Amino acid sequence: MQYSQGRENGRQDAKYQRGTKNHSPHFYSLFWLRLPTNLFYLPLILCLGLSLSSCGNPSPTQSKPEPSSPKEDDTKLTFFGVALEQFDEVGKPIWKVKAKQAKYTTDKQIGEADSPEGELYQDGKVVYQIKAEKADIKQDGKQLFLQGKIVATDPRNGIVFKGNELEWRPQEDLLIIRNQLNGSHKQLLAVAQEAKVKTREQRVEFSQGVVAKSTDPQLQMRTEHLIWHIKEQKLFSDRSIQVERYKDNKITGRGYGNGAEINLKTQIAILQPQAKLELIDPLMQITSNSITWNINKENITTNSPIRVFQSAENVTVTANQGQMKIPENTVYLTGNVNAVGQRRQSLKSNQLTWYLDKKLLAAQGNVVYRQIEPKLTFQGETAVGNLETENIVVKGGNSGRRVVTEIIPQEGR
Repeated sequence: MQYSQGRENGRQDAKYQRGTKNHSPHFYSLFWLRLPTNLFYLPLILCLGLSLSSCGNPSPTQSKPEPSSPKEDDTKLTFFGVALEQFDEVGKPIWKVKAKQAKYTTDKQIGEADSPEGELYQDGKVVYQIKAEKADIKQDGKQLFLQGKIVATDPRNGIVFKGNELEWRPQEDLLIIRNQLNGSHKQLLAVAQEAKVKTREQRVEFSQGVVAKSTDPQLQMRTEHLIWHIKEQKLFSDRSIQVERYKDNKITGRGYGNGAEINLKTQIAILQPQAKLELIDPLMQITSNSITWNINKENITTNSPIRVFQSAENVTVTANQGQMKIPENTVYLTGNVNAVGQRRQSLKSNQLTWYLDKKLLAAQGNVVYRQIEPKLTFQGETAVGNLETENIVVKGGNSGRRVVTEIIPQEGR
């Protein structure tokens, strides 16, 4: 059997060679050594073996121990081709890991395992398949810790996590992957510093520098905290978040909020509180305490006080609630509507329909139009016109008679 070991293992070989030839390095050439569940017996067995083998005549070359940490040499052994298994109190597996080699230490049941790969179990079923460069098992056997270029795959839904550290806490139903984390799935790609996975719920909690991209709808989200319910296809954030909407790989809108709920199945995003939505075409800004963004139908709705600013006409409209249909370039506003132009001319009403393509406002109910220069005020039941050019037609009056008043701006303005 051909194998190579470092200086540390060489010293261990020398101990075994002091006895009979039957205690030669064949002990280290065991392949796929299966360690028992209760690893506390292993130090006793190994210590007895070392004591018996040391009864032979000592080798002259070993009469003077080297000054470099002899205690560590006596407490660390290396095994090749190791299968590590851990079970719960009813005998169900909670992890099974194979490694090319593992170093045993008395203070850590298994110290280090090189190139491990295996499975993580929950309720006796595989929840993640894992690979790493190194593995470390805690002393109580209740946690598994891996380091170095980790790949964890959920065979149930196909999600793949990559990072530099992995911690498995089966009693808490918690898988933690951290340090340059990225996750990939057919529906979502995400990078962050850490992800906490609840395997039973299939829920992932991303934190610190989160950037997530969904494929359908085509969104990019930036936040410090994002929760992904994989089965329900929903995303939640309770922190400041930015959501960018892309169509044909071009950005069409950008939403902000101090929290968000995004349903990838229905393609509806709710931004709240302190929400803001910036549209590219038409170029306008919508702010409210809560905004519902139907990404599929391209509709925007809010039942909270709303402010709409349109830079092309330099018009700002506020109301108690509103709705915008982007394909129709139309905004519907209700309750205490107040439209204000660049020169502080204003149009107040109960309801207002804003036709963006036509640059036309249509107001209904308790209409009041005010103009600063010349100073004019008109009241009626309806009004239609262009606020930017101050060309407004007000109809109806308090007397009940049909009154039509036309306001024409002064020449040369």
